[in-house]
Amino acid sequence: KETPETFTLQKEVGTGRESCARGLSLFLILLCAVNVVAMLHDFWEQKQINPTKSSSTESEALSGETGSRSENLLLYESAPGSSCVCYVTLPGGSCFGNYKACNTQAEARRDAARVALMNSLVNELPCRQITSQFITQSLQQAASDSIMSIEDARNSDTSLGTYSFLLHSYIGKSMLQFQEMMTIFQLLHWNGTLKALRERKYSRQSVISYYSQRGLDEYMRSNMALDWLSREQRSPGRIGEESHLAQRELVLARRRGQELRFYKEKTEILTLALSQKHAESCFIKRWHCMLTLLYCPVSKWSPICIAF
Repeated sequence: KETPETFTLQKEVGTGRESCARGLSLFLILLCAVNVVAMLHDFWEQKQINPTKSSSTESEALSGETGSRSENLLLYESAPGSSCVCYVTLPGGSCFGNYKACNTQAEARRDAARVALMNSLVNELPCRQITSQFITQSLQQAASDSIMSIEDARNSDTSLGTYSFLLHSYIGKSMLQFQEMMTIFQLLHWNGTLKALRERKYSRQSVISYYSQRGLDEYMRSNMALDWLSREQRSPGRIGEESHLAQRELVLARRRGQELRFYKEKTEILTLALSQKHAESCFIKRWHCMLTLLYCPVSKWSPICIAF
């Protein structure tokens, strides 16, 4: 049976990195016999002590707070409505979940930690670093898949040029770090923000520079939720349909052992939009009831109305 770990190993072997794959396969045998939750915490605690091996986002988040943050490095969450699904978020923002069907929350927590630990360790391999050779191969593959010319990579106004700019800005860093940044732009594209900025004539490089430095915060999530609330007002039922699709994508990605932040952020933004919709509906109903009371003749006021 193929698991996320064996899939990763097959990729390593397929790219001519047999030695890395053999070492990882031996590690997987040992991985089942250790406390993976504690091991994952120790791994990221060591990265906190030695920030030179951490990503820029991780270093910024952890600098100056070595002692106080040691117990809050990892965030474990249960899926709403299910005690047998667990997500673990790493310091840089990457998120992983249990891909196995678990019977208890403790088992789901261990399985999520195992997937996160495996990805964290694989991310430390030299073959997972973004190099000039990797960028050249990636651009050639992207040009071939999109039927574009490789020369377009030199033009910042093209999608291939934007991709080239993003890759070069993360040269020397890991694929996990690059994915953490790309998640932000995936969300901006999904939400329609990138299209709106393009219509306002913002350059791609200025947008990339701004959001790369800013990152994903609660203000951005709230704004995206408001955007979906506006779409719901124009087309009732839109949020529900999108939420159902996002939930299905999250489940499929989790079962495949993939990095989940993009799918999880989408579901949370849509959940926030639904809660705002519900709050707005309750407010309108209360306001309508209050107006009814104010314009009601005094003789018709009942004790129940007065209590309200």
